[in-house]
Amino acid sequence: MSVYLDYNASAPIDLRVLDTMVEIYKNNVGNADSRTHCFGENARAVVEHARGQVAHLFGVSTSEVYFTSGATESNNIAIQGLKEYAEKSNKRHIITTAIEHKAVLETIKYMASQGYEVDIIAPDLSGRVDANVILDKVRDDTLLVSVMHVNNETGIIQPVTELGEELCRRDVLFHVDATQSSGKLVEEIRGLRYSMLSFSAHKMMGPQGIGGLILRRKSYKIPPIRAIILGGQQEGGIRPGTIPVALTAGCGKACEIAENEYKKNAVHVYAIKEKIMAELNNSGIEFHINGNQEYCMGNTLNVCFTGVSSEALMISTKQYCGLSNGSACTSKSYSPSYVLAAMGIPLVQIENSVRISWGPDTLEDYMVDNFRNMLKVAKEIKN
Repeated sequence: MSVYLDYNASAPIDLRVLDTMVEIYKNNVGNADSRTHCFGENARAVVEHARGQVAHLFGVSTSEVYFTSGATESNNIAIQGLKEYAEKSNKRHIITTAIEHKAVLETIKYMASQGYEVDIIAPDLSGRVDANVILDKVRDDTLLVSVMHVNNETGIIQPVTELGEELCRRDVLFHVDATQSSGKLVEEIRGLRYSMLSFSAHKMMGPQGIGGLILRRKSYKIPPIRAIILGGQQEGGIRPGTIPVALTAGCGKACEIAENEYKKNAVHVYAIKEKIMAELNNSGIEFHINGNQEYCMGNTLNVCFTGVSSEALMISTKQYCGLSNGSACTSKSYSPSYVLAAMGIPLVQIENSVRISWGPDTLEDYMVDNFRNMLKVAKEIKN
């Protein structure tokens, strides 16, 4: 049986999360914003309990947590929601990086079409952007700096801590896409200075279709965000629409589990990484790792197998493992990874690279056995 190695696209749901959701679906009917009966009150209690679980994981106040459908929507709100403030303050300059998720890059591209000036900063071969290069671009009219915490293709941790401290000092809005780090780099996120932070539950073994936007308060005020779709006043008017109670409960439960188990999980995923590296070094196949592993997450490797097409490798090893060669948001029509290209990696190496990502429930021995079989196929393809 094939082992799933595409956790950075979407992690399997934790059965404890699923049980929580089933319980809510069975026993909690009603709209959380219905005020006239106990069914609505009970639904609201579920939502607010989940909000507390999210707030506790991230080390923020419950009043700073806003539920959305996931990080893509959160990213859009964080960026597009600043339009009104931008016009009033005459700040129309945005800084981001060339390795952001498409949910950020496409939204900022749209903002550029609306007359905003954009600076997009590329990383070097390490996969990490230089914080000083970003800070050197900050101007008096800079509206926003948006930088992901961890890259979804390489697992490289970006210098958001350094950026957050300096941008806070300069009073510049700072948005962090923490989709890949939430529930994993818990202590780092808790100590991070930011204005807005996006996350998705399904990247930390919660349900798909739910996530959040954290809006940090400054002088008791949240960042100057406005809703980007019209509707009711749910989620403080930031995100109109009926709150999916069971999904929200699942999100909260995933956050609770992550908070309780992130240290143990880190040890487990790093142990797997060491085993994978040992298999690679003993395989006799020529390879190299994309991105500086000094800054890499324990659950991710982006590997170039010299002379082995990633497409051929993924198709030929489906019986052993489920891999990817880029972000799931661009996988339906293959094109070389824009993340690896932005790092300056040659096209031939990009076309030979695959992303491997795993999680806390990945069985170490089973994964290693399947990975070893995958390496045998890779050698056969090259020969």
